[in-house]
Amino acid sequence: MRILHTMLRVGDLQRSVDFYTKVLGMNLLRTTERPEQKYSLAFVGYGTNPDHAELELTYNHGVGSYELGSAFGHMAIGVADAYAACDRIRAAGGNITREPGPVKGGDTVIAFVTDPDGYKIELIQRES
Repeated sequence: MRILHTMLRVGDLQRSVDFYTKVLGMNLLRTTERPEQKYSLAFVGYGTNPDHAELELTYNHGVGSYELGSAFGHMAIGVADAYAACDRIRAAGGNITREPGPVKGGDTVIAFVTDPDGYKIELIQRES
């Protein structure tokens, strides 16, 4: 068994695709339009199934925002250099909500960025 994808509901599909591709460097893998069911999908990621998990961005037609609730925490992305990644993200218009630095009580370097819908993404510095 393995994780195939994670779905996030988004208020503006193109804005979210732009964020994940232009700011976080993912690839737009495929899209699906379901006008009769009133939703549109975009799958993004750094690779495709079955080798990589994907992120499914779901836009329900006419819904511009969602309450995120208190159950969801964040998703995590491994990066070679959290400081450089934050510089690139900031330059591309991304919102860094926790500057890179060691995690409290440890030495792993992390940072946080927030997507346009308010979802938190942790950047974890890891060797390739």
